[in-house]
Amino acid sequence: MTKTDQKTIPTQKNPRPPVVAVLGHIDHGKSTLLDYIRKTNVVEGEAGGITQHLGAYEVVHTTKDGKTNHITFLDTPGHEAFKGIRSRGANVADIGILIVSAEEGVKPQTIEALGSIKKAGIPYIVAITKIDKPEANVERTKQSLAEHEIYVEGYGGDIPFTAISSKTGEGVSDLLDLILLIAEMSDIHSESGKPTQAYIIESDIDKKKGISATLIIKEGTLTPGGFLVAENAFTQTRRLEDFLGKPLERGEPGQPVHIVGWSAVPPVGALCRVVHSKREAEELILSEEAKKKQRPNNTATTLLIETTLLPLVIKADTGGSLEAVEAEVLKQATDKVTIKVVAKGIGSISESDLKSASGSGNPAIVGFNVSLDPQAKGIIERGGVNVQTFAIIYKLGEWVAELVKTRTPKVTVVTVKATIKVLKIFTTEKDKQVIGGKVTDGEIASGDEFNILRRTTPIGKGRVRELQRLKEKVSSVPAGSDFGTFVSTSIGIMPGDELQVVTSIEQ
Repeated sequence: MTKTDQKTIPTQKNPRPPVVAVLGHIDHGKSTLLDYIRKTNVVEGEAGGITQHLGAYEVVHTTKDGKTNHITFLDTPGHEAFKGIRSRGANVADIGILIVSAEEGVKPQTIEALGSIKKAGIPYIVAITKIDKPEANVERTKQSLAEHEIYVEGYGGDIPFTAISSKTGEGVSDLLDLILLIAEMSDIHSESGKPTQAYIIESDIDKKKGISATLIIKEGTLTPGGFLVAENAFTQTRRLEDFLGKPLERGEPGQPVHIVGWSAVPPVGALCRVVHSKREAEELILSEEAKKKQRPNNTATTLLIETTLLPLVIKADTGGSLEAVEAEVLKQATDKVTIKVVAKGIGSISESDLKSASGSGNPAIVGFNVSLDPQAKGIIERGGVNVQTFAIIYKLGEWVAELVKTRTPKVTVVTVKATIKVLKIFTTEKDKQVIGGKVTDGEIASGDEFNILRRTTPIGKGRVRELQRLKEKVSSVPAGSDFGTFVSTSIGIMPGDELQVVTSIEQ
C-alpha cells in the first residue's frame, strides 16, 4: 500500500454518550437535579439499585423525535473535584452545565465553577434552577448572569440555557435534549482502532472488597483479562461493573466502569493505561517513579509535611463495643497524624494496659464503659500517660480528634520565588563567594535564601548578601537580567549551577 492510499482511508468515527459535569454554587440545586435525572431516566426499576456512590452514572433519554440516547453524568462533589481532575491534564467531561438559582442569581462559587468549565475548554449550558420557588425570577437571573458577562441566548449572547425545576421536573427533558444537541454539534465521538484511554474519576476503600475505582472510558474499549495502570496503582481487570454493579462484558467509550482490586488507591484524574501482565504493570509504575525522581522540581510551592504517630490503647466493655470504638478512633486519623492501636481488650483499664502504652512513646489510653483498676489509678496520678474513659461513643471520638489536633505537626510551605543560572565565579573565600548570574524566572532580592542545584540535584543552601546590576548596588533584580552578587554559603558554587530562591513559611 502506498502512502497516497493510506491517506485516503477514512477514520471510522463512532458516536458515544457525552460525558457531562454539573457545576455551580453549593445550594443552587446540583444534587437535586442529578437525583431527579437519575430517578426518572435510569432504566425503570433499577434506579433504586444504586446503593453506592460511584462518581458517575448513565441515563437513557428519548428525545421529542423518538430517538433514544445515553448520557453519562459525572456525580462529583462540586467544582473542586473537577479542578483536581483537570490539574492532571484530564479533560474528562465533554459538556458542562452551570447551574444558577432563579432565587439568588450568580454567586462567587458560580464564577469559580464557570472558570473550571472554561479552563477545561468545553461547551456549556446554563441551567436556571428552582423555578418552582415563590421567589424565583428567571429574567432577574438572566440579568444577574449578564452583569457577570455570562450572556445567554435571547439576552445578548449565544450561551444556551434552560429554566428547570428539579422538584416538578419542568424543563429537565428540554435540558437533556439540549445536551444531546450540543453533543451532536460538537461532534463528540470515539475513533475505531484507537488505544484505550480512560480516566479515574473516583476511588475509595471498601473493607470487604478492597480498593475500588470508577473510571470513564474516552477512547477504545475495555475488556476483562488485562491489567490497568493508573500512576502508582494497578489492577487486573477480572470483572468490569456498570454503575449499577452489574457485570459488563465490555466497557465502551463514554461509559463509566467500576473496577475492584487495585494495588493502591489510584488518584482522581489519573490516566489509565492497558498492559498485558502484572510484571509489565509493576515495571511501568517503577519506571514512572524513577522519572519523577530524576525530574527537576520546578513546582512553585512544595509542602514539607512532617508526620507523627499517635499510639493508643483501647478498652471496652464488650467485643461489639470494642469493634465500634476502634472504628471510631481510626476515623480521626489525618494525613499528618497516624493512629496506631498498640493494644486493645475487654474489661477495666489495668496496670498492664499502662505498661503496654508506656512502651509506645507518648501514648494515650481510651476506655468505653469501663473503669480504672486501683493500681492503674496510682500510676496515672504520678503522670506519664493520658487516660480518659467515656460512656458516649461520639464524645470519645471528639476527644481523640482533639488529641490528634494537639499532636499535628507544623507544615512548612516552601515557595520557589526565583531561579538563577550561575554564569561566572569572581572570587571564593571560605564561606563567601562573589558570582555573576542571570535571573531566568521571578525576582531575586537582598537577604533571599537559595538552594544550590547541580545538574538538577540539590547540593546545599546559601543566602544573598548584596546585589549589583550594571555596577550599581541594587535591592532586587528582575527576570531576564544579568547581575553580580555576594553570597554566603559553605558550598563551592560553580558556573552552570542553578540557584533556586525560596521562602519557607510554617503553618
